[in-house]
Amino acid sequence: MHEMEALQSRCLQCQNCRLASTRTKVVFGVGVVPSDIVFVGEGPGQQEDLQGEPFVGAAGKLLDEMLSIIDLGRHNCYIANIVKCRPPQNRDPMPDEQDACIGFLNEQLAILKPKIIVCLGRIAAMRLIKEDFRITREHGQWFSKDGVEYTAIYHPSALLRDVSKRPETFTDLLSLRARARSLGCQPK
Repeated sequence: MHEMEALQSRCLQCQNCRLASTRTKVVFGVGVVPSDIVFVGEGPGQQEDLQGEPFVGAAGKLLDEMLSIIDLGRHNCYIANIVKCRPPQNRDPMPDEQDACIGFLNEQLAILKPKIIVCLGRIAAMRLIKEDFRITREHGQWFSKDGVEYTAIYHPSALLRDVSKRPETFTDLLSLRARARSLGCQPK
């Protein structure tokens, strides 16, 4: 069994936090393995919980459109979340829920071996880049940690609520494409 499939099988059985009792499906992740570029959101929403795949609702459609602008998609990158089960009413995942689940993401990242990790929104950025990350001020900036380049962009659901943030996100996507090219991350 492939490493990622074995990890997914373990994740599907997880009962490490209260989210396990309210989920319909575990939302593990989707994309190519290994992957030079990994996108990480905070957690699944209602549509993701029903289908078991990240970013499949309205925000997912917008994410797909955003990625297509820079020649990326589910066929040549990887998409995951900090927590693998939907928080009730799409609330932010609690710190203890993130703690219970972060091991799965860390194992995914070890298997994926990305050169770039893109945090989708402030929750992911606060967990993966730095605790006091300010998405309104620091989106599009680059951070290096352990040989991996990190950046954060506005979460697609935030862009659905506030279209005025879209031009900044377009600039961030162009920056991502440039950084990916400079690191030799060529879309396949």
